[in-house]
Amino acid sequence: MGATNAVFNAATWLVDRHVDDGRGDRLAIRCEGRSTTYAQLQLQVFRAQRLLEEIGLQPGGRVAMVVQDDEAFPAFFLGCLRAGLVAVPLSTMLKGPALGAIVADSGATALVVSTTFVHTIADIAGASPLLGHVVVCDSADPAGDAAAADAAAVVPAGAVLHRWSDHGECEELVAAGTDAASPALWLYSSGTTGLPKGVMHVHGNLPATYETYAREVLRVSDGDRFLSVAKLFFAFGLGNSLTFPLAAGATVILHPAPPSPPAMAALIAAEAPTLFFSSPGFCAAMLDSAPDPSVFASVRATVTAGESLPANIQQRFTALTGAPVLDGIGSTELLHIFISNTLDEQVPGSSGWVVPGYSAELRNDDGELVTEPDTPGYLQVQGASAATGYWQRPEATAAAFRDGGWVRTGDVYTRSADDVWTFLGRNNDMIKAGGIWVSPAEVEAALIEHDTVLEAAVVGSRDERGLETVVAFVVPASGARPEEAVLGRHCADRLASFKRPRRVIVVDELPKTATGKIKRFVLRDSLGTGNR
Repeated sequence: MGATNAVFNAATWLVDRHVDDGRGDRLAIRCEGRSTTYAQLQLQVFRAQRLLEEIGLQPGGRVAMVVQDDEAFPAFFLGCLRAGLVAVPLSTMLKGPALGAIVADSGATALVVSTTFVHTIADIAGASPLLGHVVVCDSADPAGDAAAADAAAVVPAGAVLHRWSDHGECEELVAAGTDAASPALWLYSSGTTGLPKGVMHVHGNLPATYETYAREVLRVSDGDRFLSVAKLFFAFGLGNSLTFPLAAGATVILHPAPPSPPAMAALIAAEAPTLFFSSPGFCAAMLDSAPDPSVFASVRATVTAGESLPANIQQRFTALTGAPVLDGIGSTELLHIFISNTLDEQVPGSSGWVVPGYSAELRNDDGELVTEPDTPGYLQVQGASAATGYWQRPEATAAAFRDGGWVRTGDVYTRSADDVWTFLGRNNDMIKAGGIWVSPAEVEAALIEHDTVLEAAVVGSRDERGLETVVAFVVPASGARPEEAVLGRHCADRLASFKRPRRVIVVDELPKTATGKIKRFVLRDSLGTGNR
């Protein structure tokens, strides 16, 4: 990557260098049966770059993206970077008003949407006075007449509608003279409370995640095929389905539709990925759907992140796939995983070891370094992929980003004598029952070991005396009916008395953010007044 002030553009590093080195005919993308080579992807990036430059956007300008996981996403994301613009991918799970609030916060002057999401344009444009241009794209059938008509009907008079299909093939365009420290992308945090924060990343952060986690932990090569349940609009999915495969000159398998266990099993069988990326909850759902183990014959490893992976799920998924399951922890602020189990060794129920290239430490309530093994502390991480801060949030930036490049993650962890790191919970999710701290992750792991439980979430609740107690919400496994008394006895065999749930509530599903994190505050609120 070179020195910070040397010319560096992440888009040319991810795509152009492969074409320049004679690898343009290698397969870059598989999507719904369609194949895209690196040379073809480069032309799609040129098309997107030309359209964005013709609009008149200036380097540093923001481009909001509500784009599904198909060929248009890498084209416009990399087209933005190549033009010196800032790509702002947004969750395709959000509704129009929520998207509008984020676009307004970002100050984006252009919006790119898949035809699937043209219905969000009116809400977004209505909330975003700076928005002047809307681009409608569809890689399979580029902005067909009906979709374009729908889009035109909802674009306010102050904004101009563009169709990507109107911008055909074009010659190579000059890439912006960016360097590793130039703004590249903003990813909005999942926003469990309040408006999500724009996490600002630079061009150099993308290769930083590849050179550490992808290369050192996953040992990726150009022969790998990547498939991710997590979508491209957030950090985990962006690394899995764009940075890692393209950096390695490998192949990514994209799946535009919302994921489901049957659809994902069919896709694995059809496309033979070597690396499968999932959330712990989706692994549990796949186990519940009981797929044929032969489906996973091509998979050399599964990677999970987003929530702590219970030991029971890790062991069962390893048995199902016949390949290691690597749980780890990452964050939007660090762009991908910085503590992880490895291909050679996994410790079920833990996050593993610090990824080479990162440093981690624990601090107590007084800010002092925690040095004793197995002692809880607040996790701080340092690494080259760290964001530069939050957009227009100086107080939040000062609280999270510390001197020396340290980032406060908001997670409570322990570190063992042999440097294995174990997640206990988020700062505000820890429970103090009987004056003793209780880890929600530990209780949830015990509950999931029972055959009737698919997923579990544990929160603190105040009883009639005002004392905090443990309450569990559980989602039933297929065809099962969890019983509170049975689960109580199950937990009694595995947990200390003060850790055991005092109530077990059966629910159809758990409330989650777009990134798959459980919204524990929603569960606490459902318990009524007196709960934090």
